Amino acid sequence: MDGGDLPRLVYLVLLLGVVGSYFIVESRGQLGKRAQQAAIWALIFFGAIAVAGLWTDVRRGVLPEEAVVRGDSYEVPVSADGHFYIAANVNGAAVRFVVDTGASDIVLTQDDARRAGLNPADLNYFGSAMTANGRVATAPVKLDSLSIGPDTETGVPAVVNGGELDTSLLGMSWLSRHEATFGKDRLVIRR
Repeated sequence: MDGGDLPRLVYLVLLLGVVGSYFIVESRGQLGKRAQQAAIWALIFFGAIAVAGLWTDVRRGVLPEEAVVRGDSYEVPVSADGHFYIAANVNGAAVRFVVDTGASDIVLTQDDARRAGLNPADLNYFGSAMTANGRVATAPVKLDSLSIGPDTETGVPAVVNGGELDTSLLGMSWLSRHEATFGKDRLVIRR
């Protein structure tokens, strides 16, 4: 329990005491009816606490996880797994990126590279990157185009990962050209 939880707990106990006292005073002679009302209020009370505690999870499940363009910015809601995902087009192919501030570059999986018209087998993997799973070989490439929302960049430097990677990474080489503000439930990227 942190310092902010204790005042809330005291408040809830006092509130429960006041409501309970009211029921006791009013229940003289109608104890069965008052017990039923108390049970209903207890269910409402605990239901409200449950909804308040689960609201973030419920909202994540109901709201879209894709970026929304608003004026000169992208608003990217946090996904259920706690990451920020951006849908993009690489050389005309749809690619889903995870925003990764730990990645220096734009990193394509081999599958995404194939969809973007690159042949991973023909690339020269002379670069390397340190990942959570150790060192992996990388092949530098130039993307003909990278489109995110209404914006398209051409001649974009990136790398193709020579190892196993589930999702392509939108790293700092792209993020550093934008103003990114990370919040608890959303990432706002200004162009």
